[in-house]
Amino acid sequence: MNDLRATIIGLLGFAAAEERMLLAASADDEPGDPGCWAAVPVVAHNTEFKHQQVQRLDAILANHVPPESGDIDHTSDEVYRAYAALPREQVARDNSRVSAQLIDGLTAVSDDDLRDPARNPWLRGRQLWLQIIVRGFWHPTGHIGGYYLEHAQPERAVALAEHGVATATYLGAADPVRGMACYNLACAEARAERADDAAAALREAIALNPDVRANAARDPDLAILRSSGRLEAVLADQMTGPGGR
Repeated sequence: MNDLRATIIGLLGFAAAEERMLLAASADDEPGDPGCWAAVPVVAHNTEFKHQQVQRLDAILANHVPPESGDIDHTSDEVYRAYAALPREQVARDNSRVSAQLIDGLTAVSDDDLRDPARNPWLRGRQLWLQIIVRGFWHPTGHIGGYYLEHAQPERAVALAEHGVATATYLGAADPVRGMACYNLACAEARAERADDAAAALREAIALNPDVRANAARDPDLAILRSSGRLEAVLADQMTGPGGR
């Protein structure tokens, strides 16, 4: 279990470093809107999602049920403006604090709580360790990659996703985690109009983590695969291939 915790800490640290780099590289007066988020709102949103996971870890340690977390409409002007109104310095401080709290919470909960969702019925069968990675690594790096794509930096988005795959592999992450990283890469390559590379990355993602297949079927980031017929072919291959039965 110590190896699992170390792997998760490495992934959380990777995402947090990318968030701080994004803030440092962006301008104070950077424009943005619900269709093209600026850096500060992106990091503020990521931090909120991490904080929700911190609340869940705190609930486990205190033996109570955490508050429910609702979905966020990323296209909402009201949602975007609320994030954008936050001062950059506050967003940076909050991100550092919550990222550290997430690691502290991971360290404090028991091995059984990380592995066995039956110990906390409100997890609804989801494994806690994987949920931490979703909110602390997959979600934030996906949004950062989206930022680069929306700001005409497709090569950087792809490089970030490739780095995520390499980091997950280097840390010896379990197949479901490497599958998430490959899925982010598939999305970045698809939006960068690298259809063949995106299809290959998506095949790998689904082979490693079949749960991402449902995302792929509806994900707008994979539009180039859908319009070219490659998406249907990939999904069909994965249904009948070694990982599909």
